[in-house]
Amino acid sequence: MAYSESRAYAELHLAVFLWGFTAILGDLISLSAVTLVWWRVLLTSISLLAFVKIGRILREVGRRQALIFAGLGCIVAVHWVTFYGAIKLANASVGLICMATTSLFSSIVEPWITGRKFLWYELLLGAFILPGIWLIVDGVDASMTPGILVGLLSALLVAIFTSFNKRYVEKADPFRITFIEMTAGALFLTPVLPFLGGAFWPTPKDWLLLIVLAALCTTFTNYLFLRTLTKLSAFAANLTVNLEPVYGIALAYFLLNDAEELTPRFYWGTAVIILAVFGYAGMKRVLTRRKALAAIAKK
Repeated sequence: MAYSESRAYAELHLAVFLWGFTAILGDLISLSAVTLVWWRVLLTSISLLAFVKIGRILREVGRRQALIFAGLGCIVAVHWVTFYGAIKLANASVGLICMATTSLFSSIVEPWITGRKFLWYELLLGAFILPGIWLIVDGVDASMTPGILVGLLSALLVAIFTSFNKRYVEKADPFRITFIEMTAGALFLTPVLPFLGGAFWPTPKDWLLLIVLAALCTTFTNYLFLRTLTKLSAFAANLTVNLEPVYGIALAYFLLNDAEELTPRFYWGTAVIILAVFGYAGMKRVLTRRKALAAIAKK
């Protein structure tokens, strides 16, 4: 069966739902943000050894492309460090909702990185998220402000990462791309580890959570996400990824104690973000239909 756009959206939503667990896992794992990410990328890289042949990667991918994917691996490693840093500085719900600004950043950086046409309605919908973010910031304690700022930086980094992945995704298969990126991320963070305080070796509970985080929430989801980028724009993907906070906050509500730290304004802000996500899909459908009708009228 051909890989259709509808199937790509279905796989994307599955990946986003699983990503909703990453904040929960990050909150439950006792390691620092950098150490946690180092173990995550290392275990993900190891899990991919069964799907790639290391000795043939450079020959099959090419040295230049391998270096590009390695650079992207460093970007995603820093993105994860700032993401988990936001969670440690605030909480899982706040860290997740900051990622909703990714679509706003993506509407600006994707046309520049990929060379595609700038679309006014993407920036409009991205900007529509800002009132939701304001409500969220106003709905948390001031002590969480550093976590929000770090979370916004994380959102910018993932917009850059996704746009570059969109540009180069067809240069290699998803398993090879993910292996190169995760291996590069691990190597990039390794020199920092000796200067960190706190525990390095995971506890038995941390091991279990890290394996779930690496195998299910990273290896599997990255494979699905890279596949979807062959059919969907980086902006469409990032806007759908805005549902990650929704899934994650729902999970945090039942699994963690985040609800006790949040006010109704936080949830109103989340509602605004959901409207933007589904508004993009509806607006794109209307504009596509109008474009098709205009093309028919010209014939």
